[in-house]
Order: sequence, then structure tokens, then C-alpha cells
Amino acid sequence: MISIYTQKEQGEEWLRRYRGYLPVFACVLGFTETGLIPGISAAGRTPEDRKYTACADAEFLYYGPEHKAQYPLPPLAAGASPVLISRAVFESLKIPVHLFNAGLPQPPSVPVIDLGGTPAKCLSSGAAMEITTVHHLFKQGLLWGERLAANNQHKYVILGECVVGGTTTALAILTGLGIDATGKVNSSHPICNHAQKWALVQTGLLKMRGGRGQGAGGDEGDEGAGGENFTLSSSSSSSCPVDPLQLVAAVGDPMQVVVAGMAIAASRSCGVMLAGGTQMLAVYALISAIAQTYALSWQPEEVVVGTTRWVAEDPTGATVDLALNLGTSSLTQSGRIPPLLATHLSFADSRYPQLRAYEQGFVKEGMGAGGACIAAHLSQDWQQHQLLAAIEAQLERLSTAFH
Repeated sequence: MISIYTQKEQGEEWLRRYRGYLPVFACVLGFTETGLIPGISAAGRTPEDRKYTACADAEFLYYGPEHKAQYPLPPLAAGASPVLISRAVFESLKIPVHLFNAGLPQPPSVPVIDLGGTPAKCLSSGAAMEITTVHHLFKQGLLWGERLAANNQHKYVILGECVVGGTTTALAILTGLGIDATGKVNSSHPICNHAQKWALVQTGLLKMRGGRGQGAGGDEGDEGAGGENFTLSSSSSSSCPVDPLQLVAAVGDPMQVVVAGMAIAASRSCGVMLAGGTQMLAVYALISAIAQTYALSWQPEEVVVGTTRWVAEDPTGATVDLALNLGTSSLTQSGRIPPLLATHLSFADSRYPQLRAYEQGFVKEGMGAGGACIAAHLSQDWQQHQLLAAIEAQLERLSTAFH
């Protein structure tokens, strides 16, 4: 039910360590105006729909299919939101869910922890966020990572995300950190729009390099992130070709730096599964670079990336290659290469065309869907038929709820 594509021994050891345990789930919601570019994402049929995707997914995850949604799940060109998968598992297994708003254009209609972030501008501007916002969000990530882990001894946390357009900001972060990611990221399209993504990324990185150093000081002495005196002054700023937090400010999105902070802090005392595909590989690279640049301690052997087979084996991306490339940049040496795990979940035999669309390459992953399935297998030994039945039941309830 679970395949390990990279770092097999470390991945097997991690799975052994957390078998039989229930995790807690934290999902970080964010927004980048990159997601509004026509054709960039299939997570919502129109740019207007995509403004509300994160709110809709959060609402469904929290309340389930019977709730009359303020933000209904957006219509997709094909397929159904991966939140159906996550909700099916978390509801059945009673896994606690924490939702974080790292920067959305409008507040979600569910109880969320507001981290005081802002939506990012389009990464092609080379000035996606203020550096002060990035520093603030990173510290919030450290603080909440420590909190999530504190109530969770001997177990693990699953960190998920919802950011429309996030595979494009992921490509920008990976490229900015010196990792060869061109043509390797995934998308919600059946055939990845690599050329469109790459053009935006090149524009953004070029503008960032042109405007280097404006308002981008990294030395504010901010105390007390996660109980430690944490100052954002790089230990190796002279030798470091790029400051990872400045890179996020230039071409990233608000989710990335929050999840990086959470994972760094949580890894010190429990297991961490970064639940997602390309976006979480970019976060992993960011964790390595931030830990190295700012001399922060973390436990790489506690961190894995968990996704779906549709991402890991996406014929129009190269997820496994990308994971292997993380070890090649001098900026990400501290983390080397993460174990990449994926659930074997298949919708080939589903009675719903919206689910069968996943097998044609639509949708693939989001809202921690792959991580949720891995957790169901680890804690309750769920197999394909149990997963499929639970997910189809969610869809069934959604289609009959208001008719």
C-alpha cells in the first residue's frame, strides 16, 4: 500500500517507527496571485473560482459534505477535490485537524489559526512578499511546530497545504536554491504546463537578482520564536549565494516558510510527514537551506515526504528525479535527500467518473491527501478497498446532501 521511491532504508525505518500511531494533521492555507494567471492551474475552473479554492477545501475538510458551504468546492474541468480523500480518512480515524491561515485574500468560514500573513503577489514580480512578513511567518511556523509536537510524543505530525499555483512557486524556490527542477514539477493539469511555469519563474528570479538588497536586511534581532532566542542573522551570509528567506520573499508563497518552520521545530521531538508532492519537495529544500543558513538544529531523519502515486509516477513530471536532485545543491546539504513515500490508492475501479479522472492525470494531490492515506495504512492497516469505500461515501454524501 505504500511505495518508497528514494532513501528506502530511511523510509522503511520511519514507517516502522510510526506504525500503529495516529498523527495530528496541520494544514497551512496560503495564496499567491500566480494562481490567478489563466491556464496556470486546474484547481478551480476560472481565476475567480481559484480565489476561493483554499477556503472551500478548508470548509469541506472541517465540516464534511452535509454542511451548507459558504464556499462550495469549486467546479473543476475534470475530477474532484483531493479534500474528499483527506476528509474520508480524518473523519473515519478521528485524526485531529488544525487549520492555519498563512495569507488568504479572504478569511475562511471555519475555525482557523490566523498567522498574520498576507497573500503573495505573482512571483513574476520578483517581490512576492515583504521580507518582514516572511520572517514573521517563519517564526510562527517554528512556534506552532513546537506546539504541535509537544502534545504529540512518540507520534508524528502530517503537514499539508492548499495553495493554488503552488507548484509554480515551488519551481521558483527550487530553482533559486540551485536545484535542477526544470520540467520536473507536477501540476493539476493532465499534461504539465512546464513552459508557462518556467517563463514566470525566470522573470521573477531575474527581477529578484536585479533588485538584490533593497529592504532585505536579514538581521532584525527578534526574540522568542518557539521559546529560543532566535535572531534572523545568517551564520554564513557572506558565503551564502542566496538567503532562503529572501528567496521566499521574492518568488515564494506564504505557506512554504510556515511549513518549513513547523517541520524544523517539530522534527526535534517527533516525526514529520510533509504531505504533498512538488510543493513539499520545495519546502524540504527550503528547510535544509534555512537550517544551514541560520544554523538551526533539526532532525532530517524524522522528516519524510508523503504523496500519492499520481504525483510520484506522473509521466509529465519527474518527481523522483526532483527528490534525488535535492542532494545536489550546496545550499541543501544538511538535509540531503528525503524519503519520498506514496500511497498506492487507485481510482481505476471507482464508480464515480470524478474519481476515475485522477487516473487520467487530473488533480493528483492536495490538502494532505496522500499523507492521509499513508496514515490510514500505518495506523489501521487500511487497504485499497477500505480507502476507496470511505472516499466514495464522502462523494455520495456530497452529491445527495442538498438534493
